[in-house]
Amino acid sequence: MTATADPAPGLASRLVNGILAIRPLAKLAKHQARQMMIKRAEKIGVPWLEQVQALRAYDWQAQLVQVENPQLVYPDYYRRSFHAYDEGNLSWEAALEVEVAAYAVHARIWPDAGAQGDSKLRQSYSEILRVKLPTEPQDILDLGCSVGMSTFALQKLYPQAKITGLDLSPYFLAVAHYRSQQRHAQINWVHAAAESTGLPTASFDLVSTFLMCHELPRTATRQILTEARRLLRPGGYFALMDMNPKSETFIKMPPYVLTLLKSTEPYLDEYFSLDIERALVEAGFMTPDITCNSPRHRTVVAQVA
Repeated sequence: MTATADPAPGLASRLVNGILAIRPLAKLAKHQARQMMIKRAEKIGVPWLEQVQALRAYDWQAQLVQVENPQLVYPDYYRRSFHAYDEGNLSWEAALEVEVAAYAVHARIWPDAGAQGDSKLRQSYSEILRVKLPTEPQDILDLGCSVGMSTFALQKLYPQAKITGLDLSPYFLAVAHYRSQQRHAQINWVHAAAESTGLPTASFDLVSTFLMCHELPRTATRQILTEARRLLRPGGYFALMDMNPKSETFIKMPPYVLTLLKSTEPYLDEYFSLDIERALVEAGFMTPDITCNSPRHRTVVAQVA
């Protein structure tokens, strides 16, 4: 199948991009976005500052050594600023704040969800997997596993499965490894790129990715879909949970909010304009099933063709 071009960003997005191209304005927007998240977390009872301070006191070097692949070459797109961190995901600051940031960001998905919004979002994904997958997977790969929140949710859903969590950030993986030790959880943590994992062909029944694709350029997403297809056994499934570009939340988003959001998500235009259905079919999957699992998220499930 010949790939066709994805649509270009709309006028509102182009105007926002112009604003963010001005360095001082971009820096201000990132600062405002970060402060807004911290205030929201504290307001809903999540002690952002206290929890992060406690984590900083831990000696992380031993955890880092156990998970880091020092030979790994990072793709250029991953070295950009993400989530208001100048070094993106390649920093301790980002790794130590992932969990509290998730609680803050997901607090407003549902009215009055508060600090439970994040767990409700993860549960909605688990419920869809339980319905869409006819048999329980025995070998699961969590691509872009971050600090392991999505990995532990998969382990809770499929307690008998062997689970591998893979991420590009050794700092995230160090925190994930630490959390798995606290939980006495047996998980294989892999430091690698999702588009070139180095893992054996046809070694998984389920490849899952949770809130990763909106942080990627389209070329990387397509490469990851091809890699997922390689990693899956015949009849295996790929599942993706992420923002829903067609939700009214994003379509009607006020320009100033869009500016704050895009200041921390440099590839949002590329994600929103990607035709995920076509991309999956081109990568060797059957036409996917797409389910809205929150007012602004969707779950995409596709079986190997």
